[in-house]
Amino acid sequence: MPNKFLPYIALTIGISALSLSAMFVRWAEAPGPITGFYRLLISTIFLTPLFIRQQKQLEPLDKKYLIFPLWAGIFTAFDFALWNSSLKFTTAANATLLGNTSPLWVALFALFIFREKLRGVFWVGLIIALTGAAFVMGSDFLRHPTLGIGDLMASSAAIFYAFYQLTTQRGRKYIDPFRYTWLVGVSATIAIFFLNLILGNSFTGYSTQTWIIFFLTAVVSQMIGYLAITYALGHLPASVVSPTLIGQPILTTILAIPMLGEIPNATQWIGGAVALAGIYIVNQSHLQTPKETRNA
Repeated sequence: MPNKFLPYIALTIGISALSLSAMFVRWAEAPGPITGFYRLLISTIFLTPLFIRQQKQLEPLDKKYLIFPLWAGIFTAFDFALWNSSLKFTTAANATLLGNTSPLWVALFALFIFREKLRGVFWVGLIIALTGAAFVMGSDFLRHPTLGIGDLMASSAAIFYAFYQLTTQRGRKYIDPFRYTWLVGVSATIAIFFLNLILGNSFTGYSTQTWIIFFLTAVVSQMIGYLAITYALGHLPASVVSPTLIGQPILTTILAIPMLGEIPNATQWIGGAVALAGIYIVNQSHLQTPKETRNA
């Protein structure tokens, strides 16, 4: 098969693997932050031999730049803890859609913190995305007695994911992709471990099925998903990869129908479509700014 097709295959595999994340969290009979902890711990352990090899082959890391993966890992821990927990209170479709609104926050933080200039079309996309999200969340407010706490958690997770992206954008200037990813995994594992201690979650006592789910989410969602996306990013322009990643909420919504028995109502379908259109516009406008912020 021609090599030019491999990045597209990797992109497809990556999106499919990430789309299963919500299913794994829902199937695991464990608190969301615990599932996140084992997802990070197992995947980081599996990648450790490769990290050691990289350490021997590449130049030593400058310790002053370790602050970037350290903070990126902390942001990842809060992202996973909030997003996984949101799935206990809202649908997989809602959690995945709202969790993928990070491009909106990345652009806004880049504007207000780093003074990056944004094109006028960005604001159009932002309004469209927020309007669609309002429809989705409004529908949940009416359906759930928890007053949309799951939607708020997923939206908050997107903010921490945006912080991760902004930190990673700068950290990747000094650390190679694989070692940076491993260091983020170590930092995130430690951070979410302490989050679980604070929350009083148990690390043991789960069924065999749940332990299998822990293993699958680490291998499929974390390792295969992220490594495939990273490979695609290395061979395809971000202008192709970023908009395509918006397909993840769509695929999750479709998979949730047979796997979780969740069928979105008309308002959620319409709101989701509008939100995705807005996120797409934001992605495209931000990719074309002079100083762009990308997910490394």
